[in-house]
Amino acid sequence: MMETLLLVEDDVRIRRSLSLALSDEDYRVIEAASGEDALRLIESTDCGVDLVLLDLMLPGMDGLGVCRRIRQQGDMPIIMVTARTDSEDIIAGLEAGADDYVTKPLVASELAARVRALMRRTRGPGALASFTVGQISVDPSEGRARRGTDDIHLTKTELRLLCELAAAAGRIVTREQLLERVWEYDYFGDTRLLDVHMSRLRRKIETDASRPAHILTVRGQGYRMAP
Repeated sequence: MMETLLLVEDDVRIRRSLSLALSDEDYRVIEAASGEDALRLIESTDCGVDLVLLDLMLPGMDGLGVCRRIRQQGDMPIIMVTARTDSEDIIAGLEAGADDYVTKPLVASELAARVRALMRRTRGPGALASFTVGQISVDPSEGRARRGTDDIHLTKTELRLLCELAAAAGRIVTREQLLERVWEYDYFGDTRLLDVHMSRLRRKIETDASRPAHILTVRGQGYRMAP
């Protein structure tokens, strides 16, 4: 079944060229010129959006606001598109809930590769059995985490990170291994993606994210999970 991408970009020339390039990669592409239009399309039952490509700089509601609104509604995969390469802007987009980011000027083949990698990991973390992290119970097959009877909302990327750490059974997982296994792309020179996601995950899992007891940093090596 053809997957549907929502491309949110106010520059009509960029939007049309990317739409054509992604259509050539066998995706159905829906276009939106503003954040407000994007949210209306997502909320429409007829669109069936599988992934959002979201420009950071938009008229009206900006990309950060749109990203936060989408995250309030669920775990739809989001790739942020930005012309800014400053760490603060990229980190702000990831903190708002984006799973990944690309910077302009865009190379269509690279963007398609990012889309394919993110779509693969939204299909689930595989056959890992249920496990616990402190007081949190995690069921990867259902994509659910709970503290007692309360659901903890994890994005697909956060769930994948948690499962990779759990599968290591207390062993250290290097930063490079996590980037390769979770994002399936060469980010080895860029630590922002992993750092922000790990920070978000700790805020949801740990009792005190500033003093983590379960998702531990091993300085100079990576991360490991304590029971």
